[in-house]
Amino acid sequence: MIETRLLTYFLAVAREQNITKAAETLHITQSTLSKQMMDLEFQLGKSLFIRGKRKLTLTEEGLFLRNKAQDILELIDNTEAAFHSQGSHLSGDITIGCGETSAMSMIADEYAHFHQHYPDVRLHTYSGAADLVMERLDKGLVDIGLLLGPVRQEKYDYLTLKQRDTYGLLMRDDCELAEQRFIQVEQLKELPLIIAEQTFSGHQILEGMGLDSMQIVGTYNLIYNAMFFVEKGIGAALCLDHLVNTEGRPLVFRPITPELSVDLTLVTKKYQTFSPAVKVFLERLKIRIQRTAESDE
Repeated sequence: MIETRLLTYFLAVAREQNITKAAETLHITQSTLSKQMMDLEFQLGKSLFIRGKRKLTLTEEGLFLRNKAQDILELIDNTEAAFHSQGSHLSGDITIGCGETSAMSMIADEYAHFHQHYPDVRLHTYSGAADLVMERLDKGLVDIGLLLGPVRQEKYDYLTLKQRDTYGLLMRDDCELAEQRFIQVEQLKELPLIIAEQTFSGHQILEGMGLDSMQIVGTYNLIYNAMFFVEKGIGAALCLDHLVNTEGRPLVFRPITPELSVDLTLVTKKYQTFSPAVKVFLERLKIRIQRTAESDE
């Protein structure tokens, strides 16, 4: 009989396609995981992996086991969740990694309703660029990611939100361009710019805007801190709408035309076994997103 622990280990290797990376996510040593996989192959009498120099590829038998293992673990997880959820009682922690986006308002609203039913569940948020959030997803430090832009890799599951975030220019209110309702893309070359550091990571639509020809004077990770440099006249910040409250400050935000916007996506690791609290909250989010999409059609 195959232990469920071995199935969890196998799915981690199938997802990461690398023993070392999978061992890191499982918090065990590489040698232990390697031996466990060899023992599993011996137990089944089949080779599950084609072992390359840097990458493991599933054999036909490995693909079959991956599908079955996911079904088995999901059934076990659902059974455990049913017992944990009896009497409407859930406890534990949910960790969400996210970029700066107004879509967190939707997450917060859903959690407010969730918390009324399950007050013993704690929500933790980690704010950072897409690469940092994905790194924490890979290490198991984040359960759910809320990411901006076209981030697509085989080892993740994705759910695109109906909402999109729109880019614009945050500048001083005495800037000449502040008198306009919209900022043309070509006009960005007229000002010293402060842009998001992740623009250079290949995950943002801004990569194709001709940034090499623009006057980039600095970068930021969180727009709140960049706001102070904008106030001091160091440059205008290229950022997303609804992130800075300009009321009472010498600042204005103007959207860019033609519109520059990015998709918002919920991201989880494939073949991940979630805690009952995470599983219930994630299902509620999926239902909410689906209903929003249906109501907009």
